[in-house]
Amino acid sequence: MLQHKPKSKKYYLFVALAFIALFIVNKVDFGFLPFNTEQSLSQTSKQEYPTTNSVYFLPTSTTNQIIEHTTYYLSYSEKHEQAEWVAYELKPEHISGGKHKRPYFSQDPKVSTESAHWSNYKNSGYTRGHLLPAGDRVFSKEAYDETFYTSNVSPQLYELNTGIWNSLEMRIRNFVRRNGKVYIVTGGVLTDDLETIGTEKVTVPKYFYKILLHHNEKKYRMCAYLIPHKEEKRKKLNKYLVTTDSIENLTNIDFFHFLEDTLEEHLESNIEIKDWF
Repeated sequence: MLQHKPKSKKYYLFVALAFIALFIVNKVDFGFLPFNTEQSLSQTSKQEYPTTNSVYFLPTSTTNQIIEHTTYYLSYSEKHEQAEWVAYELKPEHISGGKHKRPYFSQDPKVSTESAHWSNYKNSGYTRGHLLPAGDRVFSKEAYDETFYTSNVSPQLYELNTGIWNSLEMRIRNFVRRNGKVYIVTGGVLTDDLETIGTEKVTVPKYFYKILLHHNEKKYRMCAYLIPHKEEKRKKLNKYLVTTDSIENLTNIDFFHFLEDTLEEHLESNIEIKDWF
């Protein structure tokens, strides 16, 4: 039997230092993962602008079915057969790139309860309205194609989809080109008393919202739009600006709880037009 020499004190000191180094690295890399805990929020500065590599920035979910895709997240509502919100960052580099062949709409493979089939929209009088628009993901064929999951669409009248909703999407892209990235949460206001379409009873929202958060080295800025689905005469986009608080009251979703409380309260209770568009 081989006899091992006793280990020196230097050896044990080296092992201890190695374990400490590994612990520090893992804490830095993975400390954000338990995003629903107060501990993770205290370890991560609430003032730091969120990135799509973290998850603590996400809105609350009333459905407990949060889906992660390559460049966006969504909270899927099986009851309404669509997302209650889609959350993502939009950067200047996301809206530049080649033209991609438009794919067919398909069911989201990550939704455990199965997202609605595209055929629910056929002959319904409604288009498949993107929540995260394909035009915000032209930098990558994979990212572009992922916007065509039915979990990322909601029934929209053609007039809304190609009209004021499209105008808002283009306005946001122009802002990003000039001012840099924004964080966006968007969806339809889903309630129990709404019209449905198709055999799977896909809910038709009466209102759609988009909430934007922008941050630079000087300050945070937030604005929120609430747009009626059906309206005889459309107004200018600024007429649809509302407080984020009002959308939270309609949806029971807490959108920006990662912010410091005083800052969150100020941003969500005010309507800001200056310095936006």
